[in-house]
Amino acid sequence: MKLSVRGEYALRALLVLGLNVDQPLVRIQSISEQQNIPKRFLEQILNDLKSVGIVQSKRGVAGGYRLARPPEQITLASVVRHVEGALAPVSCVSERFYEKCSCPDELRCPIRSVMKEIREAVVKIAERVTVAELCERSRQLQQEAIPGLDFVI
Repeated sequence: MKLSVRGEYALRALLVLGLNVDQPLVRIQSISEQQNIPKRFLEQILNDLKSVGIVQSKRGVAGGYRLARPPEQITLASVVRHVEGALAPVSCVSERFYEKCSCPDELRCPIRSVMKEIREAVVKIAERVTVAELCERSRQLQQEAIPGLDFVI
């Protein structure tokens, strides 16, 4: 699985919404600035996430976005599958987006066998990690950061 820029931006936007879950709405400008995401691209991504019930929005001057469900109920797997499609590195091992591969013997292909193990590992992690956990990791990493030390000695 390779995450596209769209997929990365979707996760980063959900991180901001998760970190601000106690706020009624988060302005798109705020998300754009915090995560350095072009505003027009972000609008498209958030509208797409809205169409599947991951986020909600309110239009107008006082408008913005918020999570449609508690952050504990939104898995990375559900977001990535919606935005990117398969979590599998090759389509012949995908459970939801399977496509016959060009291998001479698909069932005995050692490459497919390894790719299936990789898919299973990715799915296991992506199904377990939620927006809430992503937010908690963000908070922990912020606490661990040493102010002013941006390089390794």
